[in-house]
Amino acid sequence: MTLQEDSYHYNVIRRAIDHIDQADGEPLSLEALAAKMDMSPAHFQRVFSRWVGVSPKRYQQFLTLGHAKALLKERFSTLQTSQSVGLSGQGRLHDLFLRWEAMSPGAYAAGGDGLTINWGWFDSPFGPALVMGTDKGICGLGFAAETGPHVAMADLQSRWPNACFQEDPKKLAPWVEQAFDQRGMTPLHLIGAPFQIKVWEALLSIPSGHVTTYSQIAETIGSPRAVRAVGTAVGRNPVSWLIPCHRALRKSGALGGYHWGLPVKRALLAWESAQVENAAGA
Repeated sequence: MTLQEDSYHYNVIRRAIDHIDQADGEPLSLEALAAKMDMSPAHFQRVFSRWVGVSPKRYQQFLTLGHAKALLKERFSTLQTSQSVGLSGQGRLHDLFLRWEAMSPGAYAAGGDGLTINWGWFDSPFGPALVMGTDKGICGLGFAAETGPHVAMADLQSRWPNACFQEDPKKLAPWVEQAFDQRGMTPLHLIGAPFQIKVWEALLSIPSGHVTTYSQIAETIGSPRAVRAVGTAVGRNPVSWLIPCHRALRKSGALGGYHWGLPVKRALLAWESAQVENAAGA
């Protein structure tokens, strides 16, 4: 399946989320949900199975607001344990397909001065994606399905106001393909303050299909009282999905915020849950 097809399927899912929310907790049958999407039940079923691999009924369960609470009970990730079994570390990060290099604090403080950042728009499994990268790796990834392209561009550019930005999707394309297909080793170039990078490193320890809490992250980085600061750093993560800030929840099971829109966060968590379910049944 191409990324363009994935992006089309996400737009279908995005509309489905709106209809599921409007149902106020009442489950929608395949026929009812397909009708709201102006699609035949058979076509709707095919779109779901191609994109996520589970039935619309099962995926609808993953999209409910209560799914986050279920994840905390069933797939809570204690980050110290994840690190001890090798799910983290510079050579084996985020499902073993990322490697990263962090910018020095001085370079970050300079706001990207002297840095050239290439950018381009790409289709992704979660809608239009703006990707930015230096010569060392991807430094920015944002989703525009909820915010719109202009907001996403202004947001990422504001992270490094003194950098030189140039449009060059061809230079980024191989990394983007690796990232979304999870093939090969995708390089990341983390550009942030030291505290932020510590938080982002902790996020990289959360396995796909699992979640953790902001307070757990605070404990992991040795700042148990800095839960609010951790939440801010999570929200400032410039490389969405690859650095999985969507896997951080509140202790109550509430989703918390998500920089690119809560519907995207719910779709990310639901998609990953479906992948785990498929792998377990394989």
